Amino acid sequence: MPQSLIDGSKGLQSNNGRINLDPDRAEQGLAQLVLTVIELLRQLVERHAIRRVDGGTLTEEQIEQLGVALANLEIKMDEMKEIFELDENDLNIDLGPLGNLI
Repeated sequence: MPQSLIDGSKGLQSNNGRINLDPDRAEQGLAQLVLTVIELLRQLVERHAIRRVDGGTLTEEQIEQLGVALANLEIKMDEMKEIFELDENDLNIDLGPLGNLI
């Protein structure tokens, strides 16, 4: 989970290794978690699209449509981050010894 979820600054609190939902901040914590998953998926789709473009398997029209779709998704993500007062660092899950997710 993002460190801010674990330390309680965005919606969840840690208590002796347990994660307890703070009812007053549940919406913020849930938004952070959902946007983290969406951002991860967006980055995976973007990387896959780049591989397909580099591999020459897409037409010019498909490349254009894909670029517009990815740009629109990024704009929507920025809007959602602004609504829930989150930034890129809030969406980066610390996986411990594996490093950061994003």
